Amino acid sequence: MKHGFLVDENKCIKCGLCAKDCLSGAIIQEENNIPDMKNPLKCIECQHCFAVCPAGAISIMGKNPENSNEIRNINPDDILNLIQSRRSTRLYKRENVDKETIEKLKDMLNYTPTGCNNHKLHFSFIENVDVMDDFRSKVNKKIISLIDKKPLKFFVKTIDKFSKYKNAFLNGEDILFRGAPHLVVASAPVNAPCPKEDGIIALSYFELYANSLGIGTLWCGFMEAILKIMPEFCDYLRIPDGYAPIYVMLFGYSDVQYKRTIQPREYSFTTIEKQENKLNFISKLQRIVWNFLR
Repeated sequence: MKHGFLVDENKCIKCGLCAKDCLSGAIIQEENNIPDMKNPLKCIECQHCFAVCPAGAISIMGKNPENSNEIRNINPDDILNLIQSRRSTRLYKRENVDKETIEKLKDMLNYTPTGCNNHKLHFSFIENVDVMDDFRSKVNKKIISLIDKKPLKFFVKTIDKFSKYKNAFLNGEDILFRGAPHLVVASAPVNAPCPKEDGIIALSYFELYANSLGIGTLWCGFMEAILKIMPEFCDYLRIPDGYAPIYVMLFGYSDVQYKRTIQPREYSFTTIEKQENKLNFISKLQRIVWNFLR
């Protein structure tokens, strides 16, 4: 029994979909057309075989198909409206999101994809507004204590996005957290194949699902930077050893209600046709610079 891969031969219809959809080639069909995991070292535990089986004949990793949710048809117009209506929330009610909703958000995060199925993300939640106030106070006091000291003083003077917030910090404005009652931090192992991408994807899923539950969200880039240079706050948030913080999202009940979608500036789009590649050396070099310039 490899990775707990089991086939109920009474249910199996010998369609071969599990072997066909196994991206690593771990599953093959035997002469009797019953699938078997002949190459268990190749298995990345993605559960595609488990999910694709039309008869529910496959179990893997101790998972029983009878315990899975059925995939339902979803109205694509509703999904589009959710995307269109999502807003960054900077005005929050000072109250805790109910525990049931937070548990739904946590459970949803288990389904977010990761590169190479490296399913090892960690999420740090502040679920109580009183804890959030304590964390908020500690972070803001630390910034105020450093704001006129080197090397932070240099950045405040030379980088506009820092300098314009200096007086706000000194006046006690909650520039970082915008009064949010909660936050979640996505962290990834430092040796993960795609740590940054994994964390951003997870929080993107989190944001849309949160908005569908009536919860406002805000991407918090400044707090991400602070976690990277002030390790004491990583410790406060219990980010595990060997993990790096990827991004921070604030969330809570919004104190405003948006009544309509915006009408955004359009991005540029190109439809590609077949063509000859005639890029010269200088153009290639320029393109490489653009590709890596940040």
